[in-house]
Amino acid sequence: MKSMIKHIILVTALAAASFAQSDADTIIERSVEANAADWKVAPDYDYVESDRQPGGGTKTYEELMISGSPYQRLIEVNGKPLSPERQAGEQQKLESTVVERKKEPQEERENRIAKYEKDRRRDQLLMEQLTKALDFKLVGEQKLGADEAYVLKATPRPGYKPPNTEAKVLTGMEGELWIDKKTFQWIKVEATVIHPVSIAGFLAEVEPGTHFELEKMALEENLWLPKHFAMKSRAKIFCVFTRKSQADETYSGYHKTAPIQAAATEK
Repeated sequence: MKSMIKHIILVTALAAASFAQSDADTIIERSVEANAADWKVAPDYDYVESDRQPGGGTKTYEELMISGSPYQRLIEVNGKPLSPERQAGEQQKLESTVVERKKEPQEERENRIAKYEKDRRRDQLLMEQLTKALDFKLVGEQKLGADEAYVLKATPRPGYKPPNTEAKVLTGMEGELWIDKKTFQWIKVEATVIHPVSIAGFLAEVEPGTHFELEKMALEENLWLPKHFAMKSRAKIFCVFTRKSQADETYSGYHKTAPIQAAATEK
């Protein structure tokens, strides 16, 4: 009888674990679809980006899409608007850029846009690879602000083959992912390097402690765009010199891109 009870308990536990993994796989699959839809329409929106500087303080920019690629116009320093003189200077730079991009040769225009699209594809590939490089386990549910979220833990997936150099860092990461229960959008992602990862052979090594996090916010029910991104990295170059870098960016004021008319007279 005891043996039978133990067997029933074991089978029940295995079934529960199987269902939990099935749930995690489904949640991740639907979240990838939601992120892909967001990525597709993101260039249709201008926004405000505030960057925390390494030495302290912030710089805030308007990120404007002009003729197929973005342009940053400085609007604040340390939370304060620019002086009238600096505002005029930034406006002149913007207008000059509008005119230059309208006049640029076809080949230059195509190269500029291609570079922007290449950077976008690289960033999106890294986000996509995050779900392929890690095994996810559903560990619970949590309320973040007004949003009800699934909470998933992530650990390195054995046998994962990164498609490029940037994705290789994922082989040494573990993380946590909060996914909106209603829309399957990513509310928050955190990932940390837990063991050294060699990049480009012996030339560089990403060290434990490297960490990044991404938060997204809803513009519409099925459209979520970045709210905050932070990253701290630590790497050894030539396995001797240690290099540290960091970023802390906050995004707000999303609105559909509108054509910008330059006040400057074209010659």
